Amino acid sequence: MSASEPRPHILILGGNFAGLACAQKIRHYVGDKADITVIDRKSYLLFVPNIPGDVFEDHDPSLRERMDIVPVLAKDKIDFIHGDVTAVDVDARTVTFAPNERAGAETHEIVYDYLVVALGAKLAFDQIEGFADYGHTVSDLYHGNKLREYLKTQYAGGPIAVGSARFHQGDGADGLVPYPGGSIPRAMAACEGPPVEVMMSMATWLKNNDKGGPDKITVFTPAEMIAEDAGVDVVKQLLALATKMGFNYWNNTQDIKRLTKDTIEFADGRILPAELKIIFPDWVALPFLKGLPISDSEGFIKTDLLMRNPDYPEVFACGDCAAVTVPKLGAIGHQQSDIIGLQLGQVFGTVTPEKADQPLKPEVLCIGDMGDGKAFWIHSNSWFGGDKQLLKLGRAPYFLKMRYRDLFFAAEGKVPAWGLDAAALIAEGL
Repeated sequence: MSASEPRPHILILGGNFAGLACAQKIRHYVGDKADITVIDRKSYLLFVPNIPGDVFEDHDPSLRERMDIVPVLAKDKIDFIHGDVTAVDVDARTVTFAPNERAGAETHEIVYDYLVVALGAKLAFDQIEGFADYGHTVSDLYHGNKLREYLKTQYAGGPIAVGSARFHQGDGADGLVPYPGGSIPRAMAACEGPPVEVMMSMATWLKNNDKGGPDKITVFTPAEMIAEDAGVDVVKQLLALATKMGFNYWNNTQDIKRLTKDTIEFADGRILPAELKIIFPDWVALPFLKGLPISDSEGFIKTDLLMRNPDYPEVFACGDCAAVTVPKLGAIGHQQSDIIGLQLGQVFGTVTPEKADQPLKPEVLCIGDMGDGKAFWIHSNSWFGGDKQLLKLGRAPYFLKMRYRDLFFAAEGKVPAWGLDAAALIAEGL
């Protein structure tokens, strides 16, 4: 390519954890051989994992859990468009978007040579009857502050329910084998580390505010076993601890039928009394992705284990919008972003095939706040066919959870390659 020829254009849809990481990894591996553009409906990264901690410690998460990504991207000469993506045409290699800084903007088309879909998923609270009137969650700044205010001014000390609606997973990862003899399983819940974290933190909040103890809290799951992706051995340990502490546990609820003022009604017919209902919803694909030739039966983007669509090899997907991302977990998206960067590095001749062609071997890496300055650390791959299941509890995991955000913000998303390995060494006491 001569200096006068336009450089290939890599377009990334989405700028939260998966999209930002992909943009940075691609620039790192590809160098100046391509132009990179990120489109997102918001201009900041939302640091979702630490919102629950802020809520239960009565801090406003909107002041602590977001990072402006525009100057971060600019440092790597990555363009940013503040807009809502409304359509993708993979045959024409175009994306349609509307600038969304002001209401009423016209639509535009942008052309790409390579596309990375990292748009996350829609959290389908609007599909839960009664949620707007009676439900709470910790998934974003608005709902976090809504729950924080409820705990301070309205909670009357009644029973509490924490748990998940059913996840409707597509068929896009069927047949993939990440470990010998393994698979990408079908999940009944999108991600259940957060419900376990919230139930533990909620118990500490009750104790600290003289409102009771764990016996007021019921954690529920649509699945046979909560947090099934952590592995049977890990879940048995967690459930034994929760039972000893006094928590109540309902499994096989199938789905949430509706919320009322004082109850949750489940699809299996049971009714759970609850004044406070902290809900984690179904995760569904964004509507315009459904029916595309790159999408599966539910609208999630189909890829192989190198994160490429099998029918459109110039299309990649990463994070929660990818069919292979089960559970919907940030640590898996982090693994995927590096794979995409390496794959595009190979395309542009900056990375060898030996280095680039290392397929995804998903691992569950989860740190959950338990309150009282303690946390749990889960490191497992057994759900996918691997041989690792590890649970650690204590102050070291809590330290890691709190400091990871600080490191992430200070490094502007570029957490050192040794970061996760170092975290594992500390948490696991090796």
